[in-house]
Formats: sequence, structure tokens, C-alpha cells
Amino acid sequence: MSTSNSPHSVVSLSPVGRPAPTQSFYEAVGGEATFKRLTDAFYAHVAEDEIMRPMYPEEDLAPAARRLKMFLEQYWGGPHTYSEERGHPRLRMRHAPYVIGERERDAWLRCMRAAMDEVALPEEYDKVMWEYMERAADFMRNS
Repeated sequence: MSTSNSPHSVVSLSPVGRPAPTQSFYEAVGGEATFKRLTDAFYAHVAEDEIMRPMYPEEDLAPAARRLKMFLEQYWGGPHTYSEERGHPRLRMRHAPYVIGERERDAWLRCMRAAMDEVALPEEYDKVMWEYMERAADFMRNS
């Protein structure tokens, strides 16, 4: 299976070499269940991380997990619940109140890598998703 230029769609070839129906990356990796597992695992690591946990003022991390899940689902071609409920993602603006330097970026990536390892996507999907996570973490830096 190969990915097109967009991370949001996946095209597979039929046995005779014709393109099979296109499906989103979201669908290809298992849809809602996969993104739920990913965000649950991520926030389990956040809860134990001395750098990340203080960045979440809420006692209960479930609302943050839900927001990240909705965002990732939408980004990867799933439902648009995030935008319907919260509007445009405006990620840098939403994260502006937090000091995010190299240390915080690295902690976020450490938690996300551990979560992705637990979910264990097939290598080709893991690679694409991880490249996005690294870019996103770099983009969030503000100090």
C-alpha cells in the first residue's frame, strides 16, 4: 500500500495494478478506535511526566485527551467534530499561554513516541504519522 502526496488518503493497488478505492489515512489505521487508543496512551504518559503534567491545569486529563483525539481524527481524514465544536484549530494560538521550548517539545515527543509504540501501527503508517508529530511539535515551540 502506498500513500499519495496527502497524508489524508491512502491508495492501494488491486492485484491487476489498477487503483483500488481510496480511503483516508484515518480509516486505513483503524479509525476512531485507533485514535482513542493513541490519545489514551499519550495522556497516560503525560500524567506521569514531570515536564508535561504541569502544563495541563485540569485535574482530569480526559477533556484534553478528547480534544487531541478529535483534532488528530480530523487532521488524518476522519470526522470534523473538532472544527464543529471548537472552530478552526489555531494550534499556536491555543498553545500560546504555555512556554514551549526544546525541553517541552522533547517531553511531548517522548510521550507521543511511547503512545505510538503502544498502538503499533504498521511501519509505513507509523513513519508518516511520526513525521507529522515531529513537525507539529517543532511548530508549537514559542520560546
